[in-house]
Amino acid sequence: MHGKLLPLAGLYLVQGLPYGLQSGLLPLLLRARGLSLTRVGLAKVLYLPWLFKLVWAPLVDTRGSLRAWLTLSTAALGLVCGLLAALPPAEAGQAELPVTVAGLLLLLNLGAAVQDVALDTLAVQLLEPAELGPGNTVQDLLAVPGTPWTAGLVLTYKLGEQGASSLFPLFLLDRGISTPELGLWNGVGAVVCSIVGSSLGGALLARHWQALPLLRSVLRFRLGGLACQTTLLFHLDTPGVRLDGSTVLRGAALLSLCLQHFLGGLVTTTTFTLMMHCTQLAPSALQATHYSLLATLELLGKLFLGSLSGALADSLGSHICFSFFLALSGMPVLYLGLAPSALA
Repeated sequence: MHGKLLPLAGLYLVQGLPYGLQSGLLPLLLRARGLSLTRVGLAKVLYLPWLFKLVWAPLVDTRGSLRAWLTLSTAALGLVCGLLAALPPAEAGQAELPVTVAGLLLLLNLGAAVQDVALDTLAVQLLEPAELGPGNTVQDLLAVPGTPWTAGLVLTYKLGEQGASSLFPLFLLDRGISTPELGLWNGVGAVVCSIVGSSLGGALLARHWQALPLLRSVLRFRLGGLACQTTLLFHLDTPGVRLDGSTVLRGAALLSLCLQHFLGGLVTTTTFTLMMHCTQLAPSALQATHYSLLATLELLGKLFLGSLSGALADSLGSHICFSFFLALSGMPVLYLGLAPSALA
């Protein structure tokens, strides 16, 4: 089992680190340069290559080998990361994202998305049902049993979490936490907490926890954590309250940030296990396309609200916006009650 999981975990780490650091750090840098919440949210258009995975998923199914796809995509990721690292620092007073940086980030996401298709296909083919949880740490598609319900789940399960996680760090930045400190916690700290949560999910699933009951419990914990974070935000939105002079408030805010990333990793691993289980019910010739469909819907749900969250906050205010996110986070808990028996 470890002979399968260690290479998969390494490849998932290579694929996920650029994405995780980009999603955690880029909004902070843009906000610190004075961009509005609306424009910071719209920067998520750089993730568009992930939404077109269905375009090349059939090619992965029918053309070339998985080894070739993984080799080329991994080499492309390394090349683009090297080019990004070699770019000179942004000029003083430059608020907008440079065109060269934006283009390279698009290529970075394209390479990661191609690798994701090949890697997920490899995982579906290699892993036994009992290994799906740990593996995720490291005809008509809709006719596959459980697919319509799973599609509904992956479209909605991250809506509230994604909206809150997109905006909460920016509000902390506005309330006095320095950009370097917040970048450390929302960049490196977020990735570490997410990996720990994902690893815990894999370990629990490996110990024969059923995915649906585990997901139900974790979604409830996430709802409680988001309720606490929303209450904290309401307090921080009181006139005169600042984080730069309050150690207790700053600690509570950063702890809330890390907790949400931890629970987010746990929720994601369990949900992706359900996605892989559903894909294993599909014919082998369609598995890459089937999983890519579910993964694209999952990303579409996250990008949709993540992109609009800044505009919602600018137009409705933080109180209404975060109350809306909290309500959205309660929806998946109710939706799990409609799960089909094929996925039990």
